[in-house]
Amino acid sequence: MTKILTAFVTAALLAYFLGVVFISQGNIASVVELGFEVTLSQRLQAIVHDATHMLAIYLPLIAASLLIGLPVAYGIVRNKPQLRMFGYTLAGCLALLAMHLLMKAILGLSGIAATRSILGLLAQGLAGAAAGCVFCKLTQPSVSDSVIPFGAQEDQ
Repeated sequence: MTKILTAFVTAALLAYFLGVVFISQGNIASVVELGFEVTLSQRLQAIVHDATHMLAIYLPLIAASLLIGLPVAYGIVRNKPQLRMFGYTLAGCLALLAMHLLMKAILGLSGIAATRSILGLLAQGLAGAAAGCVFCKLTQPSVSDSVIPFGAQEDQ
């Protein structure tokens, strides 16, 4: 259980961090389109600002989305272990895409400006996909997790 919880928290934090980076840079791209120059230092400051100021709202939304998407993936891929990586990666991607699309449908607006473009929305899906991939890797069953039936011998 600790392994799954650690994997989930790690995945959610990764999705949050990547999501924030994509949001910051998407917003900065809009500023650059207006003709302003933005330095690397300003880009990094924007990431830090967004990461600290979106934490209370955006991280719980991501966690809730993954809390729905990843168990659904488990239900689908548990009998098809060869599809684990694909299933969890797709689930993470779809969880974040669904979150943004549902917010748009329910609230009538995009809460995250960068997701108003298809590129910004797909970037959030990429953040979710990375989270699903990491969750899959961190929950990969180890050799010690496998049960050897009574009377069977281990391969040397």
